[in-house]
Amino acid sequence: MRGWGLLLLWGLLPGAAAGDSGRTFPHRTLLDSEGKYWLGWGQRGGRLAFRLEVRTAGYVGFGFSPTGAMAAADIVVGGVAHGRPYLQDYFTNANRELKKDVQQDYHLEYAMENSTHTIIEFTRELHTCDTNDKSITDSTVRVIWAYHHEDVGEAGPKYHDSNRGTKSLRLLNPEKASVLSAALPYFDLVNQDVPIPNKDTTYWCQMFKIPVFQEKHHVIKIEPVIQRGHEGLIHHILLYQCSSNFNDSVLDSGHECYHPNMPDAFLTCETVIFAWAIGGEGFSYPPHVGLSLGTPLDPHYVLLEVHYDNPTYEEGLIDNSGLRLFHTTDIRTYDAGVIEAGLWVSLFHTIPPGMPEFRSEGHCALECLEEALEAEKPSGIHVFAVLLHAHLAGRGIRLRHFRKGKEMKLLAYDDDFDFNFQEFQYLKEEQTILPGDNLITECRYNTKDRAEMTWGGLSTRSEMCLSYLLYYPRINLTRCASIPDIMEQLQFIGVKEIYRPVTTWPFIIKSPKQYKNLSFMDAMNKFKWTKKEGLSFNKLVLSLPVNVRCSKTDNAEWSIQGMTALPPDIERPYKAEPLVCGTSSSSSLHRAFSLQLRVCLTLLWGVLSTSCLGLNFCCPW
Repeated sequence: MRGWGLLLLWGLLPGAAAGDSGRTFPHRTLLDSEGKYWLGWGQRGGRLAFRLEVRTAGYVGFGFSPTGAMAAADIVVGGVAHGRPYLQDYFTNANRELKKDVQQDYHLEYAMENSTHTIIEFTRELHTCDTNDKSITDSTVRVIWAYHHEDVGEAGPKYHDSNRGTKSLRLLNPEKASVLSAALPYFDLVNQDVPIPNKDTTYWCQMFKIPVFQEKHHVIKIEPVIQRGHEGLIHHILLYQCSSNFNDSVLDSGHECYHPNMPDAFLTCETVIFAWAIGGEGFSYPPHVGLSLGTPLDPHYVLLEVHYDNPTYEEGLIDNSGLRLFHTTDIRTYDAGVIEAGLWVSLFHTIPPGMPEFRSEGHCALECLEEALEAEKPSGIHVFAVLLHAHLAGRGIRLRHFRKGKEMKLLAYDDDFDFNFQEFQYLKEEQTILPGDNLITECRYNTKDRAEMTWGGLSTRSEMCLSYLLYYPRINLTRCASIPDIMEQLQFIGVKEIYRPVTTWPFIIKSPKQYKNLSFMDAMNKFKWTKKEGLSFNKLVLSLPVNVRCSKTDNAEWSIQGMTALPPDIERPYKAEPLVCGTSSSSSLHRAFSLQLRVCLTLLWGVLSTSCLGLNFCCPW
C-alpha cells in the first residue's frame, strides 16, 4: 500500500528527507541479480543496524539461516500497510513452518514506502539468547531474503514464489574509511573474452605479468572489476603469486584450473595475495601498510583464478572480469607480506568417508617461526588480516595462536565456512607473532555424502586446510606448514610393509595380502570405514608427528624444513568469554521507542490537515 502520509511524516522530522533517515550504513550490497533488493548494515555497539531497500509495495522479508534454506531460520518481516509501518520477528522450524516469535527482538527505527519501493530500517542485539534467534558472530552468515507485492495480512505473509534468495556475508567486518585520491593510478588484471562453458561451475586461470615500474610502488587497494550484467556470474576471484623464474611465454592464454592438462607454470602459483567473493567488498590495506611492487623481491607473475557460476547453463557467454589494483609512489611505512600456514597440500592429508565431522590440523611449528623471525624480525610481525581456506567438505576453520604453552585469543575463525564466500577478514586489532610462537589451522569437514576417501589436493572435491596471514613488516617466509606422517595412518588400516625403494606414485603396498600391490590410496578406500573407525582414526591423526615445511620466496627453504615435530603440548587452552545477551534495559528502551513511533504515526495521521510541526517532540529521530 502506498503510505503517502508516512512519507510526509519523515519529511517533517529534523534532518530526514523522504527516503532517507539520515543514518549511515558503512556496508552495502545487492542481494538479488535484478537490482531489486539492497541491504545496508553496520554495527552500533552490541547491536547491528540494517536497512532494506526493496522494489515492492508489499512486505519485505530478511533473515539468517544455518544452510541458506528456510528450515530453522531466524526471520523478520516488515513493510508499510495503509500508511502504518509494521515489523514482526518470526522463525521457522525444521519443517520450514513459519511461526511468530514470542520474544520480539527486532526493533523498527524507520520505514517509508512510495510508488515503487519500500525501505525499512531496524536493529537487533548480536546475541539475544532467544533460542529461535541466531547469534551474529565473526563467522560467515547466510542471509536469506524475500519480498511480495502484497503486505502481510491476518493469516500472515503470503508465499513469496521466486522472489527469494540467499547470500553469504560477514556482517561484523570492521568498518573501513576510504581516503583514496580519485586520481590514484591503477592497473587491471582482467580476463580477455573468456568463453564461459554452458555448465554449472567453471574455474578459469590466467597468468599475468605485473607492470614494470622504474621505482618502488605500493598497492594500497584492490577491488573487483565485474563485467556489467555478470554480477551473478562471477562467484569468486583469487589472485596468487607465482614463481619469478619464467619468461613471458606463460602469458599466452588462459586455461581451465585444476585440469589435468593445465600448464605446469600454474602449479608454482600457490600463495594467495588477494581474495574476493560474491557479496564481498574491495580490500584496502591499513594506512601504514602497502603491497610492494617494483623491487626484485616483489611479485613478477601472478595467476588470476575466476570461479564462474552458470546454474542455468546459459550459452554464448563471454567474460572480461578481473581485478583493479590501485598503487602509489607515496610509499607507506611497511611492506605487507603473506604467509601460508596450515596443512601442506598433499595426498597425506586424509579424510574418511561418511563422517558428519572430522577434524584436521596444520601446524606452523614454533621451530619454523623461531628460525625465520630470529633471523629477520626478532621483535615479531603484526597480522592485520586473515583468509581461511578449505574446499567443498569444509564446515569450519579456526586459526589458533600459542605462546609458551598458553593459547592466545583466536587470530581468526569461521564456524560456518562457505566455500563460495572467501575473503580476507580484517582483524579488529592487529596481533603480534613472536619467535617461538606456533599456530594451528584447525579445519572441520563433513563427508557424510561421500563413499570414498577425500584427499588433500587442488580439486574442489579434494581438500585443503590453510590460513593466509597478511602482516607487516615483510620477511622472507612464505609458507609455514606441516604434513602428517602417512605410514602411521596406513598402519591404522593394517598395512605392514610397502615396496622400497619407492619408484611409483602413489606408492604400492607389499603386505598384508588384502592390500598387496594396491596403491596406498586404493588400500585406504578398500578399508571398511565406519563412523566408529573414523573417530578413532581422527584421534590418531591429531596426535601424529608432523613433517615441518618452512619455505622462503621461490621455494627456497629454511634449515628447519623437513624436520619432524610433535603437536604442541597445550598447558592452558584459551577460554572464550561467554556471549552477553542484550540487556533488558536496552530492550525496554526499544519497546518504548516503538510505542513512541506508533503514537507519533497515530497522532500525525489524525492531524495532517492541521499543524504537524508540534509533533516533533515525540519523535526521537
